[in-house]
Amino acid sequence: MFLEIKDFLTPAEVARLHDLAARISFVDGRISNPHNLAKNNLQGSPTDPAYAESTRIVAEAFARSEAFRNFALPRHVAPPLLARYEVGMHYGPHSDAAHMRFGNVVRRSDLSATVWLNPPASYDGGELVVHLGTRPVVIKGEPGSLVVYPSTQLHEVVPVRRGTRLVSITFIESMIPDEFLRTQLYELTEVAALEGLKMAWESRIRLDVVRNNLLRLWTKT
Repeated sequence: MFLEIKDFLTPAEVARLHDLAARISFVDGRISNPHNLAKNNLQGSPTDPAYAESTRIVAEAFARSEAFRNFALPRHVAPPLLARYEVGMHYGPHSDAAHMRFGNVVRRSDLSATVWLNPPASYDGGELVVHLGTRPVVIKGEPGSLVVYPSTQLHEVVPVRRGTRLVSITFIESMIPDEFLRTQLYELTEVAALEGLKMAWESRIRLDVVRNNLLRLWTKT
């Protein structure tokens, strides 16, 4: 299941990220995954003094987004990473690593996320393509929008033919690693949000009991 949020970042945050991206040093994207021959992009250097601010802006957006929390049930969101694609750059079909190390801590990647920063008309190509069996899902978002999708899916970024693709990406470890179970809880939460005020109070409380008991049952410690 996918989640798209149109106004994940504010216009002011998008503008600030553009300003930071113009000053931050970018390095070969393969520095974080040297064995992946499909990867051909640039990523912000974490040693650049301005890089921490770019990470903080996007991380705060994840922290405040109730829609994201309800969907992902996040245990941990990796530090968001600025990525840039110039003409000819791409990220061929690949799977995200199941586990990622952050210092001495290893985190599981259950969900992947892309925050779009450039207007889609400002560059050709650069679409995110997630392969669901034989059907490709093609995504190219507006500035400040977010897409979250299962890290288990084969996906790629097609070559940029004109302009520059600028995004922020991250990975999420969910409290509920099983996508099917996580989706059922999300659907129950959405029903409660959409229909809760129309329900008898006793019915709403019973629905909350079911949701919370399933969360207790399915959460991995």
